[in-house]
Amino acid sequence: MNLSLLDPFSLAQDYPETLTSELRAGHSTCIRFNRKGDLLASGRIDGAIVLFDVETNSLARILRGHVRQVQYFSWSPCGRYLLSCSQDFRVIRWDLTKAGEESSRSVRFIAPVYCAEFHPKNTSMFCCALYEDLPYLLPLPTTPKRSPTADSEADTKRALQDSKQLTTASVFTHTGDYIITGTNKGWVNLISTSTRETVFSTRLTNGCITYIRLTLSGRNMVLNSSDRIIRSVILPDVLNPNEVKLDVEHKFQDVVNRLFWNHVTFSGNGEYVAASTYHNHDIYIWERSLGSLIKILEGPKEELGVCEWHPTRPLVAAVGLETGRIYIWATTNPQRWSALAPDFAEVEENVEYEEREDEFDIQPVEDVKKRRLHLETEEVDVVTIEPARGEDLVTGGWQMPVSLEEEETESEEENVRIEGPRRTKAPEHGKKRKKRRLVNLEEAF
Repeated sequence: MNLSLLDPFSLAQDYPETLTSELRAGHSTCIRFNRKGDLLASGRIDGAIVLFDVETNSLARILRGHVRQVQYFSWSPCGRYLLSCSQDFRVIRWDLTKAGEESSRSVRFIAPVYCAEFHPKNTSMFCCALYEDLPYLLPLPTTPKRSPTADSEADTKRALQDSKQLTTASVFTHTGDYIITGTNKGWVNLISTSTRETVFSTRLTNGCITYIRLTLSGRNMVLNSSDRIIRSVILPDVLNPNEVKLDVEHKFQDVVNRLFWNHVTFSGNGEYVAASTYHNHDIYIWERSLGSLIKILEGPKEELGVCEWHPTRPLVAAVGLETGRIYIWATTNPQRWSALAPDFAEVEENVEYEEREDEFDIQPVEDVKKRRLHLETEEVDVVTIEPARGEDLVTGGWQMPVSLEEEETESEEENVRIEGPRRTKAPEHGKKRKKRRLVNLEEAF
C-alpha cells in the first residue's frame, strides 16, 4: 500500500465501512491477528492452522498438530509464539522460527479446552478454561470469594452453590499478576498468579459469561454473556485486591431485536467495540466512551462467528459459520495519482494547456549528464523498516522459515457434504505420519 497515493483524510477514519475481500483456505472456525498485525492465524475444522500474510492476503504457512476443531488462539507480544487450543483436549505452543517437530510443544488435558491465553511477560506460562472442569495454570479455584456471615447454614448453602460453578473464560491482566475468570453463574473472579487463590469476586450478570477480552493497554475489559448484553468495564492501573472495584461502564445491546452475540472484540486503540450477531449476518460497532452505536457492517448472507479487529488499521475480519470463509471489512481509500507528480493537477474534463516559455527549451548535454550523475550518487535507504502506527520497534527480530514443499489446503469442493458412509483419503505409500510430543503439565514449559 503506497501511503503517498492515499487521501490523508481517509486515513483518519478509525472504523471500516464496506466488505472489501475474502480469504479461503479450508473451513475456518476461529481467527486472531498477532500484535504487529502482519499475520492472521486461522484455525480450521480439521485441526490445521493456516497463517495468512495480511499485506498480500496470501498463504504464509500451515501448522498441523490438532486432530479436531481449533477453538481459540493467543499470540505472544513478540509474535514469535502462537498458542492454540482444540476440542482434542490439547493446547499446543508453536514456535514460528522453527519447522518440523521442534516447532511445537503440546499439553493434553482431561477435557476440551474453551480458551487459552499467554502470560503477557512469560511465554512459558498460560492459563486456560476447560469444559466442565477447573481452569488451569496449575489447578485454580473457581468458587468466588465471599465474606463470612453469622449464619452457618447460609454459608454452607452458599459453598454448595459455589462448588457447582464452572469457569467458562479466563484471561491474564496486562501485568500478568492476576487472572480474570468468568463463570457460568455470572461471577468475575480475580485470581493471583503467584498464590493461585481468589482475591476478589463480583457478580456482574445473572447469565453465563461466554467471553472476556482486554484491550492492548489492559485498561478496559469487555464481557459477553448469555443475557444478550455486552458489558464494558474499566480496570484500574494498579489492581489492589483490598481496594479493587469493577463497575460496568456501558451496556451494549439491541433493545428492539434482542439479539444474542456470538463474539466481541476491541479495536486496536480500544475506542470501539465490535460484535457479531447470532442468526444474523451483521456486525455492530459501538463507540466505547459514549456507548452509542455508530455503524452496522452488512456482510454476506450467512451467520458470522468469531470477529477480530486489526491492531493498527480500521480493518475487521470475521468467519462465516456455513462456508468457513474469512470476510474482511475495511475503508475504501481512493488513490491520488497526482501525488506522484506534484506539478500536475487532476482534472475532470479536458482543459487547454498553456505552454511555459522555457518548458521545451533544449538543454545542453553536459548539464543533463551532470544531473544524472548527481542523482546516482544519492544513497537510497532500502533496509530500514519504519514502524507502522501503534507499532513499537523491537530489537532482536526473528524470521519465519518458508516451506516450499507445503501440502495444498483443502479446496471448496472438498467441503461439500456427502450423505452416506464417510470416505477418507488413503495414505500415500512410503510417507510416514509425523508424531507429536505430549508432555505433562508440570514440565510442559
